[in-house]
Amino acid sequence: MSAPLSNTRPPPDALLTTLADYVLDPTPPSEEALDTARWCLLDSLACAIMALQFPACTKLLGPVVPGTTITNGARVPGTSFELDPIQAAFNLGTMVRWLDFNDTWLAAEWGHPSDNLGAILATADWISRNHAASTPLSAFRSPLSALGSRPPLTVRDVLVALIKAHEIQGVLALDNAFNRVGLDHVLLVRIASTAVTTAMLGGTRDQIITALSHAWLDGSALRTYRHAPNTGSRKSWAAGDATSRAVRLALIALTGEMGYPSALTAKTWGFQDVSFQGKPVTLARPLGSYVMENVLFKISYPAEFHAQTAVECAVQLHPHVMGEKNRLATIARIELTTHESALRIIDKTGPLHNPADRDHCLHYMTAIGLLFGNLTAEHYEDATAADPRIDALRAKMVVNEDKSYSRDYLDPAKRAIANAVQIFFRDGTATEKIAVEYPLGHRRRRAEAIPLLRQKAEAAFTAHCGEARSAQLTSLFTDRAKLESLSASSFAGDFVG
Repeated sequence: MSAPLSNTRPPPDALLTTLADYVLDPTPPSEEALDTARWCLLDSLACAIMALQFPACTKLLGPVVPGTTITNGARVPGTSFELDPIQAAFNLGTMVRWLDFNDTWLAAEWGHPSDNLGAILATADWISRNHAASTPLSAFRSPLSALGSRPPLTVRDVLVALIKAHEIQGVLALDNAFNRVGLDHVLLVRIASTAVTTAMLGGTRDQIITALSHAWLDGSALRTYRHAPNTGSRKSWAAGDATSRAVRLALIALTGEMGYPSALTAKTWGFQDVSFQGKPVTLARPLGSYVMENVLFKISYPAEFHAQTAVECAVQLHPHVMGEKNRLATIARIELTTHESALRIIDKTGPLHNPADRDHCLHYMTAIGLLFGNLTAEHYEDATAADPRIDALRAKMVVNEDKSYSRDYLDPAKRAIANAVQIFFRDGTATEKIAVEYPLGHRRRRAEAIPLLRQKAEAAFTAHCGEARSAQLTSLFTDRAKLESLSASSFAGDFVG
């Protein structure tokens, strides 16, 4: 006869309490983190605005039910939409991620911490607009009535929330390889966004723990849509889905809904046993501002980050292939040297069916760099992909792992993302082996990258709303103290339309 199960509720899992305590900790982030967060905010909004050029993205935007309007709702940058904060988070999260051009974090797990901006900016704008409008408390359900009296948030609050979301997502990614069990990294977007938005909404420690328990109970999306033979556009809106779910869970927790203290550790039924092969989910280091300080920006190319340095190499080799002595037809083979994570994610042969497929193919991105001396989002579209030279070059590529590249990728003192490219010709000659260890957006190249990041943003804003408006928007970021003092609603309003 089996022993009866104990129905005694345990204390909350240690990870839940650690995350709740961190988001409530008033200790200011480092100056480096705040300064980096400023550029992260600019870069993320630029990526979002660029995405509005693509109908595949814009068809997903707006309210769930067409024509629905929300009084004092959250605005969606670059559009006229005014939505509830859940749907606004989906809109902005999808836009930021659409072109695979926003920041990146690479460790045992991968991801894009600025995906959390959808929840953060939508929540900040919604809270601040309702405060400014003196929304009567009766406008909210009783447990949410405190929202009507929440103080307005500033851009500094947005930056701090962004730093904390980066930290939660990134530190959880250091040792926990959810990809190894087939789970998608947007799980960590939901966890991070849930923690920070519940705190932004005025949630207590217990309510934050409750919201986080629900976020873990949701499990995770599968990585199916990121890998051959199923790679598709869901990978571009999966983070928007995760960050919007986080806002929903935060609002549920604020109603007084109950939580589940051992959501992670419950024997048989908890996340660890069900979804993580019984392994504990751990934090590799204390939570502070490490991730924002070390985050990777995509400056030059909208490419899956494991390929960024490969594209840099290919662009350097472009003149040797397409220069005055066009040697394209005389190439015998192209050797790509990379690291283990790139082999698992983007080493792909065979037909490529859509832009999402192409921007997760190391061979395709390298071929574009060799042929055109650049890589833009348009290069993933069908018109460019129809160029027969691309597949001809892909067929000549051989990919090998350099074990030292794989070690340096995981080394916390380096966090390199190295690739090398060398071209061999039929006459027996070869180009130099071009290797790049650290991409332009790496912390080691930050000073070099920020002016180019600003140019990236200016170009995005100019294409969307003209030079004068672009200058106005980018000037908001020039003086960090002035930027931080702006109300979140005023800042969000500047990006409307």
